[in-house]
Amino acid sequence: MMHAKAARDEVFADVALHLQDLVLDSTDIEQFLGDLALYCAARLSSPGRQLYCGVAVERKKKPTAAAGSDSSVRILHQLLDKYGDGPELTAMRGPAPVLVPDAGREKRWPEYAAALVRQEFSSAVSLPLALDEDAKGVLSLYCGQRHGFSSEDIAAAQAFAAQVAKSLRVALRIDKLQDVRDGMSAAMKSRTVIDLATGAIMAQNRCSQREAFNVLLLASNTRNKKLKDVAAAVIASVSGSSKTFTYFDE
Repeated sequence: MMHAKAARDEVFADVALHLQDLVLDSTDIEQFLGDLALYCAARLSSPGRQLYCGVAVERKKKPTAAAGSDSSVRILHQLLDKYGDGPELTAMRGPAPVLVPDAGREKRWPEYAAALVRQEFSSAVSLPLALDEDAKGVLSLYCGQRHGFSSEDIAAAQAFAAQVAKSLRVALRIDKLQDVRDGMSAAMKSRTVIDLATGAIMAQNRCSQREAFNVLLLASNTRNKKLKDVAAAVIASVSGSSKTFTYFDE
């Protein structure tokens, strides 16, 4: 068993480096998943055995992100919401791989199995991806042959999926940090507009900062407009333009 694991690790020695490049080259999580699906399909296919790949990620407060190596896989992802269950969702809930050895005889998910057959897939295996606690992921492989995945194939795919999960965790953390950065930038821009408008009202009315802010707040509630929009209107009335400059040191 240890010898088999060492052999698989040696076979996939290049995978970590390639996945690292995918993370660095992608601009967002959707691009990363798309490139990842293409790479997985190409890397795990062999002569006489073409595989197709799909990757899906669920995160809190975000829509499911999914990608496929071709249009047939993307169609299957779209059907997951319709059917509500399948090997991918079952594997995502983890922790073990879920195998569909023969889609034509599959009884657990008959509607989904029929969709597999329509896309000319006869077998599939879905592998859970070990991500951070606020996310769940699955890597799915599809084959046009019945019984296309032996126990050795599944073990190799699990070793591959372990490498994928590490890179996906990094990509998701980067994406989360980007969201935080964008949120902070937007908040600071709004704060700048509100502070400038407050200062303008203080100068015009010779009042305190609290009193000036309450004027803005009252106008926002009365007009049913966002506070920053009311503030922008105040700035425009003073300077002739609502454009402001915010310095955000990253």
